[in-house]
Amino acid sequence: MRLLVTGAKGMLGRSIVSEWAVRRPADELVVLTRDEVDLTDKVATRRAIEHSMPDAIIHAAAKVGGIGQKTREPTPFLLDNILLDSSVLSAAIDLRIPELLYIGSAAVYPAKYVRPIIESDLLGGPLEPANEGYAIAKIAAAKVCEYATRQYGLNFKVALPSNLYGVHDHFDLESAHLVAATLGKVHQAKKSGASTINVWGDGTARREFTYSVDVAAWLVDQVGKLADWPATLNLGCGYDHSVSEYYATALDVVGFTGTLDFDTSMPAGVPQRLLDSSAARALGWSPQTTLRDGMSATYADYVAQLANRER
Repeated sequence: MRLLVTGAKGMLGRSIVSEWAVRRPADELVVLTRDEVDLTDKVATRRAIEHSMPDAIIHAAAKVGGIGQKTREPTPFLLDNILLDSSVLSAAIDLRIPELLYIGSAAVYPAKYVRPIIESDLLGGPLEPANEGYAIAKIAAAKVCEYATRQYGLNFKVALPSNLYGVHDHFDLESAHLVAATLGKVHQAKKSGASTINVWGDGTARREFTYSVDVAAWLVDQVGKLADWPATLNLGCGYDHSVSEYYATALDVVGFTGTLDFDTSMPAGVPQRLLDSSAARALGWSPQTTLRDGMSATYADYVAQLANRER
């Protein structure tokens, strides 16, 4: 089998590439990064996919960012994601690629749920305002996958992971997600000798973060089996933590004894976001990495990144 992966330099994409080499060494892998092709360019994207003619595609490329950046700059999160998804999906449909796995996001779900979210909750209510542009683009692509499967007999399916963290994450505090941001902020505070760390909100908002390597390993094993999937499939570790608890784990991992300063004037997002991943578990999904272990590995990777930059 030949697999093509987009977004191969992103956190999840890089782990998919690594896991493919370990778990499926006899199968060919083609990677597309922004160095090879601009996925917002429809003609160039089709040319690249047609050149490799894969048996399956994992489309993991996306414009992503933290809550602050999405709030300030919603337009590119909508337009850029629509453009790159349209390029990849239209080429895959035109070329009749048999199987495509689209990496979506739990941001597609309505904002107000305070119970585990099931796949049928999609389009069931208003979106979280801070994520709205990004979420609308992801919903549109998910519906294209559903339509392509029904109309053309292809197996285009959508994974909806919880928030992810892990090795290969990026730690720019302007755009990083929560776990990477906590580790980066705590590291910088320790290095600078600060005594407090500013935290948006009151710390009670709860989020589910799943270790990206667990997700990558399972998805690699699922390539070739997408006919067994429903149209969309939640992928979460099954438990959530408060923002305060993520910071407490970061303090422990980094070894910092300062205090947290909660700024309740800043947005904290929805009160809770937890997925019901029972449909995926019925297909064998069973993530094993604990939060402490995953954050330790992520922090070690961050320190290594810093050391490489300083050479």
